[in-house]
Amino acid sequence: MTIVELKFGSMRKNKKCIPVTDLFIQLLCFFMDGTSRHISWFDHLKSDESYAALLATKEECLASSHSVKSFFGRFSFVRDYLFRCLLQRLFIWRLRKTRPNVIELGIDTMVLENDDARKRQGVQPTYKKVKEFHPLQMNWGRYMVDAVFRGGSIHSNHGDTVEKMLVHIVDKIYREYRDDVPIVVRMDAAFFDEEIFKRCEQLNIGYLCAGKLYANVRKSAENATNWRTFTSAGSRDVWEYTEFMSQQGTWEKARRTIYSRLIVVDTQLSLPGMGHDSVIITNIGMGSVVDDLLRQAGEEHQIRAHSILSSGITGGVMMNWQTRR
Repeated sequence: MTIVELKFGSMRKNKKCIPVTDLFIQLLCFFMDGTSRHISWFDHLKSDESYAALLATKEECLASSHSVKSFFGRFSFVRDYLFRCLLQRLFIWRLRKTRPNVIELGIDTMVLENDDARKRQGVQPTYKKVKEFHPLQMNWGRYMVDAVFRGGSIHSNHGDTVEKMLVHIVDKIYREYRDDVPIVVRMDAAFFDEEIFKRCEQLNIGYLCAGKLYANVRKSAENATNWRTFTSAGSRDVWEYTEFMSQQGTWEKARRTIYSRLIVVDTQLSLPGMGHDSVIITNIGMGSVVDDLLRQAGEEHQIRAHSILSSGITGGVMMNWQTRR
């Protein structure tokens, strides 16, 4: 809350107003509670004599619906950016506390439906034909690292937002944590873009991106003879995989491609063409700087295709990589 006061304390108009940190605590509790989604619920909480004691605050510091609306009205674009700074500062703090040998980041988007609200400034129709928001997010495990709030019509890989996000957070990690820690970014097929791949390669970080079943990729898989099988711990599903180099028409160079398909589902054989086929594009295992960093960190096993696919299944991200034929 010291950081919150430092970054958002100026939003308090005068000393008679509720302290900003108290407002943040009440808002966070409101979001996590989920009993009501209406701001008028704050009036009910304010009349509850036990609520102030629960939050360890004074009764006069409980916010009403009017106070919350006034507080939201004082936010600007600059202050929205301060939330990103707050998330990143917490991220670096957690890195220093846990000291991971490898930092695995995820980039994804999340659709936030707001079709039933009377006021919905900035919402735009999405592919689901409702008025929503479509923020871009970066996560580290279950923690949010960075986020960009956007309208619903903005597609996942809009402009160069992803590249700027990567440049900024990688620079922050190298400056404020360690400059020799290997960084690996996981992305789904929405970010299948060579410009992002080139940016990752320039930053000397690894990437694992879900590919697309283009004709040249399927043909390479059909001609492959070095198929191998594996299963993940706690599962009876059986996968088989192969790897080769693939290059799309506009790409400057070919990249490592890992093609896998599900052949046994819970002891039942999957007929050809009826299972899940997935493609992963990566620069790991291509002799780049990130390979050396993984070896130095004692994580050389992460270079092998078997480990890449196994971590995807056990980490619950393989379903995002799967594409049904």
